[in-house]
Amino acid sequence: MIRVLFVCLGNICRSPMAEAVFARLVDEAGLAGEIDADSAGTANWHAGKPADSRTLTVLRQHGIPYTGRSRQIQQQDLKHVDYVVAMDSENLTDLLFLDRDRSLNGKLHRLMDFAPAGYPKDVPDPYYNGQFDLVYELVDAGGRGLLEHIRKENGIEAND
Repeated sequence: MIRVLFVCLGNICRSPMAEAVFARLVDEAGLAGEIDADSAGTANWHAGKPADSRTLTVLRQHGIPYTGRSRQIQQQDLKHVDYVVAMDSENLTDLLFLDRDRSLNGKLHRLMDFAPAGYPKDVPDPYYNGQFDLVYELVDAGGRGLLEHIRKENGIEAND
């Protein structure tokens, strides 16, 4: 099983949306038994809470279910996943700081590095500006590229 962990700040907006969208893409590719998605935040402000209602609304509009709860990333998470995918440059920096024993060597990525040319490098936090539809568009584009990268890197063919 290939494990992918999406990470943002509070784990209620961007990373749960990325987790849910990516899980749908994996399922549509017939790879649900081979690739697993999860999410976490670098901060613990919302630990145990459901995703932001605006995240859930956008996911429902696209027919994507999500029932996860916010959690803070832990040092041991870094050892048990194959891909740690940050939503923005600040998350990337926070993850590098957390990685005291260098568990992230080769595992750490920024989601938008997998998106086609022309997309921004960071997924902006929609918590205050309300741009949840934009975040959906970005995580969909980045998630599609990430799935293709994982398939190529691991020699995985679609099961569909």
